[in-house]
Amino acid sequence: MSEAFKSIEAGLTEAMAIARGEGPGVLHEIEVGEPDVKAIRTLTGLSQAQFARSIGVKKATLLNWEHGRRRPEGPARVLLAMIEKEPGIVQRVLAG
Repeated sequence: MSEAFKSIEAGLTEAMAIARGEGPGVLHEIEVGEPDVKAIRTLTGLSQAQFARSIGVKKATLLNWEHGRRRPEGPARVLLAMIEKEPGIVQRVLAG
């Protein structure tokens, strides 16, 4: 057997074990700090309504984040961190 075949076979064997709940999977944890939502939105140059639409949340949700009544969690927090580093990322990636 070739080395390529052995490598592919090993990867498939590992994937099947993980699918059965056996063996360690690889977990990637990312620490994302508390975002300053208003500052991040300002970087994009979008209004509150435009920014809320662009990230798929209601304007009321965005207002709650900006005024500190609520905090973005999980995927929203990660998305905001990405936008903070690259303000045009949503429009660039999702523009069809």
